[in-house]
Amino acid sequence: MEVVSSSSEFSLSSLNLFLLRPLLAIAFVLSLIVLGWFLAWKLVLVHVPLVQEIFGLRKKTFKPKPKTTGRFSKIYSNIESEALKSSSS
Repeated sequence: MEVVSSSSEFSLSSLNLFLLRPLLAIAFVLSLIVLGWFLAWKLVLVHVPLVQEIFGLRKKTFKPKPKTTGRFSKIYSNIESEALKSSSS
């Protein structure tokens, strides 16, 4: 059997301890964050109107205002109709 020198064994274990484990831990945590964000986006955030407006997911519908909205338009239409009645008689 071959005997592995202690210095090469130490370098492999230190490489594993100081480089591979932290990188794998960071990759695992980032994957959990990305998965959580994706699930939150698909299940909740897409349905929030503010998020829809920020990301342009919902088209703004333009509704033209009717001509007779509110109190002033009714007052002016009554004045115009009275003026037409008085001018025609």
